Amino acid sequence: MADAQHGLASEQEARDVAEAARESEWTQPSFLQEMFLGRFRPDIIHPFPADDPEETARAKPFFDALREYLERFPSDEIDRTGEIPESLVQELREMGAFGIKIPREYGGLGLSQTSYIRAMGMVTSRDGSLTALLSAHQSIGLPQPLTLFGTKEQKAKYFPRLAKGAISAFALTEVDAGSDPANMRTSAVATDDGTAFILNGQKLWCTNGTRAELILVMARTPDATVHGKAKKQITAFIVETSWPGVEVLHRCRFMGLKALENGVIQFTNVRVPRENILWEEGKGLKLALITLNTGRLTLPASAAYAGKQMVRAAREWSNERVQWGQPIGKHEAVAQKLAKMAANTFAMESIAELASKMADRGGYDIRLEAAIAKLWNTEAGWRIVDDTLQIRGGRGYETADSLRARGEKPVPIERAMRDFRINLIFEGSSEIMRLFIAREAVDWHFRTAFDLVNPKATGAQRWAAFRRSARFYPVWYTSRWLGGFRSYSEFGRLADHMRYIERATRHLGRSIFHAMVKLGPKLEKRQMVLFRAVDIGADLFAMSASCVRALKVAADGDANAIDLADVFCHEARLRIADHFRMLFGPTDGRLYRLSQRVLAGEYAWLENGTVPMESPDESADSSADLIPAAR
Repeated sequence: MADAQHGLASEQEARDVAEAARESEWTQPSFLQEMFLGRFRPDIIHPFPADDPEETARAKPFFDALREYLERFPSDEIDRTGEIPESLVQELREMGAFGIKIPREYGGLGLSQTSYIRAMGMVTSRDGSLTALLSAHQSIGLPQPLTLFGTKEQKAKYFPRLAKGAISAFALTEVDAGSDPANMRTSAVATDDGTAFILNGQKLWCTNGTRAELILVMARTPDATVHGKAKKQITAFIVETSWPGVEVLHRCRFMGLKALENGVIQFTNVRVPRENILWEEGKGLKLALITLNTGRLTLPASAAYAGKQMVRAAREWSNERVQWGQPIGKHEAVAQKLAKMAANTFAMESIAELASKMADRGGYDIRLEAAIAKLWNTEAGWRIVDDTLQIRGGRGYETADSLRARGEKPVPIERAMRDFRINLIFEGSSEIMRLFIAREAVDWHFRTAFDLVNPKATGAQRWAAFRRSARFYPVWYTSRWLGGFRSYSEFGRLADHMRYIERATRHLGRSIFHAMVKLGPKLEKRQMVLFRAVDIGADLFAMSASCVRALKVAADGDANAIDLADVFCHEARLRIADHFRMLFGPTDGRLYRLSQRVLAGEYAWLENGTVPMESPDESADSSADLIPAAR
């Protein structure tokens, strides 16, 4: 039952909605699912997939045009004004930048996922707001779910428009519904004749919503009855912003991405034809999650290319800036930062490329790979941006305009920091990503043995779980202690890291099992235990991707890639050892108890002497952003 005071969904309702939207089966191989089960399967990712020469040749004209465009793109001016001029958007339309993956028969470029993420990486190296415009349209906007779930009629109707640059958006978030969609209020009710739905509600933080022609809207349709119990239904609708009742109420403004076209969208009695349901009624949330398996791959690539740009800026400044008689890059404090930045950037690009090539190949379940790529790369990238600002010191904190005005090179590190920070929140915050990954990581154990400790399980369910466990765990658990016999000699200097990954993978599988045995149903509440296990798996994935890609890059002629992977793996091994040592969090209980006392106001005295951060109330007219006129 929903909370009577606020109308919010209960914990059980939220869990039921989330579970119903999950992909419940693993029908295709997943490197990371195997890893969380303690099984190292390098055959899934090794050898590192090679580029397709024909695809490279097809993509070259577009990449050449995009590079020329970006080299003259006025990023500092757009950061100041918060607007991308329509003339610049039109140039993107004309070069096909809004239809990179849309099939050629519909007017798109028909390029691969790998070409797409490289294009988005290049864009990110110049301007984050532009990346948001293009990627929100193609990663989570209409083209990707239309590819996966659209009917022939829907594709014929919308793909040509999208390829020509009809901008699209994705509308899920509401004031009370973000990562917890059980609280969704936007509703769609069928008309009496059943030919259409009447859509009502309001969506928050709809990226591209203030400029979009087409929006994929998630809305609650009437509950279904399953086994005598009401089940919430969320359905995806293709909505045209020209229809009566669609209104942009407010354009949101943010810390970074100053030209982000993001707003509050109101739907008032919008008539949506039934044929504009994408996939099926009640499958909207599942559609969104499946779409994100590929859609999330833009952010890892963007983070990697931001890292590349930061390495360049830090390297140049560390050679130019002389302190205490030598370039600052010669001082160990800066030198260590530079080394880790370069090694981590190599790992970030390895992860992004590997996950995208797996998507292109098909035949893999990449839900975990995409989620960990997003989590790991955005967090590693943030550290790289922070280190770059630290290396440049005051010149990192100073704006590009100010640097330019006093005659210095206008390197926009402070803008890069402002623009990058949202990546740890976009498309699932780091905390939500860890929860999602943890749920998928324990899925095999959950399906096999959970009913043994589930207080709601019947006697028959417990007996079935016991039989499943008796067949699986004796052999599986014993084998998680037995060492592998592969030498990995083909990896040369990296062979020791590959052997370590195999040992640590078995250790991870045992540790997750031990946590389940030790904590039982309480494990889901011990989020930090789960998070440490996720972080171990993420670092092991990063090590694996780095080693297999370094071997490929070295074979192609850049042998120093081995050095990058070697340094990265040594650093990752230290982090993994710490996570294993601290897995059960000896201070977790103390920290949680203290947090609850803080929530209860027992330490409000700490706040004495402050004044409110909020400015005095101002009129809406003076403080709100005006909605820009239609372009």
